[in-house]
Amino acid sequence: MIDFYELDAELTEEGRIIRDTVRQFVDKEVLPDIARYFREDEFPRHLVPRLGELGLLGANLSGYGCTDLGQTGYGIVMRELERGDSGLRSFASVQSSLVMFPIWKFGSDEQKENWLPRLASGAAIGCFGLTEPDHGSDPGGMETRAEKTADGWRISGTKRWITNGSISDISVIWAKTEDRIRGFLVPNDAPGYTTSVMTGKFSLRASVTSELYLDGVELPESALLPGSRGLRSPLECLSSARYGIAWGAVGAAAACFEEALQYCLGRKQFGRPLAGFQIIQQALAEMATEITKAQLICLQLGRLKDAGAATPAQISLAKRNNVAIALDVARKARELLGANGIMDDYHCGRHMLNLESVKTYEGTHQIHTLILGQALTGLAAYNG
Repeated sequence: MIDFYELDAELTEEGRIIRDTVRQFVDKEVLPDIARYFREDEFPRHLVPRLGELGLLGANLSGYGCTDLGQTGYGIVMRELERGDSGLRSFASVQSSLVMFPIWKFGSDEQKENWLPRLASGAAIGCFGLTEPDHGSDPGGMETRAEKTADGWRISGTKRWITNGSISDISVIWAKTEDRIRGFLVPNDAPGYTTSVMTGKFSLRASVTSELYLDGVELPESALLPGSRGLRSPLECLSSARYGIAWGAVGAAAACFEEALQYCLGRKQFGRPLAGFQIIQQALAEMATEITKAQLICLQLGRLKDAGAATPAQISLAKRNNVAIALDVARKARELLGANGIMDDYHCGRHMLNLESVKTYEGTHQIHTLILGQALTGLAAYNG
């Protein structure tokens, strides 16, 4: 992987071990077959236990079977997984930051002991139900409702664009109660709870995307995440996931750059390698520069996260910048490969399509622009 400023030298010995372990896993167990899974619109579910064996699920958490690799270590995991495919990184990101993290942060001791070890090992799969058909960028407008009952709670509503939804054993569902938004753990066999797979995707085809339907789902009081308090709680989960996305996008960009570089070195036109032409070198130089800048952002943001000092706005900057440059790098790489760039014998076209979704989910590029704008000016422009 390109490392023009030798930033990996700044990693700890543990960080380099994490990098090499996940990189080897992706090279040997992901890349040989991922194009087929993407083509067939199928998630490589057999990889889930391997992610658990390697300690890559909940790697940012401590206790309950989690490996506690630190925030920089977690970022390295996300980078290396997305070098394989955004769908695989999305699975690990949702499992770790959007399912395990809220249980770890807001759950009861019983909830933690029951679910976290199974989720960390890959024996159980989870999903995060926040986005709704009519409420994406404005989660505060959600229509899903949780009503208090004599024995617990009754939840009704619909969630959409939910990664892992139709293969999950447990769903973290966010719903409006009488006074605030709260989180609930909904098992997949709860009466009134059903899911459907969303088909016809151009992007993230090696990933399960679903709709969730809650038709008067009755839950005991123990299903409530007791520490969840308003919209701030799911947004804290999203900050953790967005941090991982910022690292993951660098992995996708680096994969596209390396593929384009090797292609241009080996492909000859007009009697010499494509890489020997000025216009090709200009494209490669621009790609390498943007990847290096994104790597610097990740490294410093990881240090801030490890110190407990990273702000949501700093995470927004990283997600916004790194995904945008990764998509641009993927498009340039596809162009440099010419007609071959649209064939799934190569990886850049798949990354390009995946990154279109990554740029949209967990805060669109425009929403992160407004988050930054508010941090810089002190003025919110969401309704302007």
